[in-house]
Amino acid sequence: MGLRERLVDPRSPDRRPRKAAYALPTLFTAGNVFLGFVAIMRCFHGAMLAATGAAGAADQFVVAAQAIGAAVFLDGLDGRIARMTNTTSDFGREMDSLADVISFGIAPAFLAWAWGINFVGAGLSHEFQDNLQNAGTFLSFLFLICGAARLARFNIQHNPTPKNPGRPDRKYFVGLAIPAAASVVASIVYAAGGDPITWWPLSVAWMALLMVLGFLMVSTWRYYSFKGINLSKGYPWLIMILLAAVIYGIVHWAKILFLVMAISYMASGIAIRLGGILRRHWRHGEHKT
Repeated sequence: MGLRERLVDPRSPDRRPRKAAYALPTLFTAGNVFLGFVAIMRCFHGAMLAATGAAGAADQFVVAAQAIGAAVFLDGLDGRIARMTNTTSDFGREMDSLADVISFGIAPAFLAWAWGINFVGAGLSHEFQDNLQNAGTFLSFLFLICGAARLARFNIQHNPTPKNPGRPDRKYFVGLAIPAAASVVASIVYAAGGDPITWWPLSVAWMALLMVLGFLMVSTWRYYSFKGINLSKGYPWLIMILLAAVIYGIVHWAKILFLVMAISYMASGIAIRLGGILRRHWRHGEHKT
């Protein structure tokens, strides 16, 4: 007997799941919210330690980045578990969106500001420092508002079609999903060891990345969705070896691996979009000749 059959309420005429079964995906969503809350609190603690010159600020930022990464993992599980147990509901979807705003919107936006912008200014003129801080605050907020807009669009659209549609037998996201954008921020902080940025050119590059992430979230560019993967089916031995290699890499080279995975996925949508533009220009040139 499968998991879905075991959770069916025998007294229900339409074979609905037991009421307790609906709590299972909600627990994962609550864990997502908790990790986002932990990330925000660690950012506050790290910022206060760095401001006073006390030791341990980098460790706090690393923990914040790790909490966001763990929230990404839980976010991938709650929806899958809801579908496996046939407990999807409007309440669950709304709860998941609110959790995503906290864990992948507010938490990474605050981490981006506290780690990459707040402590830049040594040796700079007062006016330039103020302009830099104001720009960084705005771009951190831009990341947050673009992520919230991405979630709102996802909630109201049914079967959206990206601007550059791919194969009909594959599932795609329209725009960069907010957990993926948060993963880029968290993975960079984690790979850097949590030491805050103090050199202004690096901070400017960091702000440019936040602007790019915001644009990708509200864009209609195509990103591959892993929701089409069915874990109940058997996979070729090559994929199993790849999964084993990923697990081994996480154990031994977690910082580099998470950074490469996050940046590669972000860049995949850009590469797909640019590839489509180049193909259209190439075909247009062929028609002219």
